[in-house]
Amino acid sequence: MDYRRLPFEQYFINTSEDYNHKGTVSYAVSYTAVAYSNTFWERLFGISHEVNYEIHYEEDRNVIQLNFQRTAGFSDWVANVGEFSVKYYDAIEFEGEPLQLRVHRGWGDMYLTIKREVRKQWQKLHDKHPDAETEILGWSLGSGQAILCCQDLNYNFGVRPHLFTYGSVRPFKSVSSNAERMKKYFGTLCEECWNFADINDIVTYMPPFKGFTMLNRVDVGTDKRRSLFRLLDPYRYHTGYDQAELYEGLDPGAGIMGPDLNAAHGSGSAR
Repeated sequence: MDYRRLPFEQYFINTSEDYNHKGTVSYAVSYTAVAYSNTFWERLFGISHEVNYEIHYEEDRNVIQLNFQRTAGFSDWVANVGEFSVKYYDAIEFEGEPLQLRVHRGWGDMYLTIKREVRKQWQKLHDKHPDAETEILGWSLGSGQAILCCQDLNYNFGVRPHLFTYGSVRPFKSVSSNAERMKKYFGTLCEECWNFADINDIVTYMPPFKGFTMLNRVDVGTDKRRSLFRLLDPYRYHTGYDQAELYEGLDPGAGIMGPDLNAAHGSGSAR
């Protein structure tokens, strides 16, 4: 069965559980919630964070889909804003040489909490449906989880997912010495990668520090010019990705990042 991509706005309606009540969700989202604490003090005082994800198989499209929830609650905002520091995430091998991955600490700790269970569930569905394509979705905070999941599944299983994120954050951090290699590595991870970012959505510039990046920013927006006034209106510009007109006229190749490497890139053992 040939892969059938949904309209871009439908992925947002699905992953946001129709936040704006403008469309119809095509399946019921039932998130799995996993609680975790990062530090000794959080554990001592019973303070915990929560990460939420969902995975299912869609028979009509032969697709395994992973969905990561948006910011929901105070502890998520702590992870978003209070944990901007850089985390040494993993050391991998790329083109025969080591490549150190660095990430935003809050989002990195979130994904590390669930990565083994996500792999296990994805592998179970993949064993049942070995020809299925993999889609990964996320909005806002969920976009950071989706991007990290994409790298994880690619490295450990060689799968090249279809990645769709909205109001996308910038979870990875490069430094001057590895910026070009990081960009090249990112170009090998996805079959297609659409990190949609309204040009007036302030969340898509977070963290606002040099070196932080998403995989492939695709600018959209009904207002074609960025302004400070609009950037200070996240309720409008961070939640409006269910508008079909945002995606009209997009270059079909905008979601293809780098060389079309059909061979599995990842050859490392699961971490």
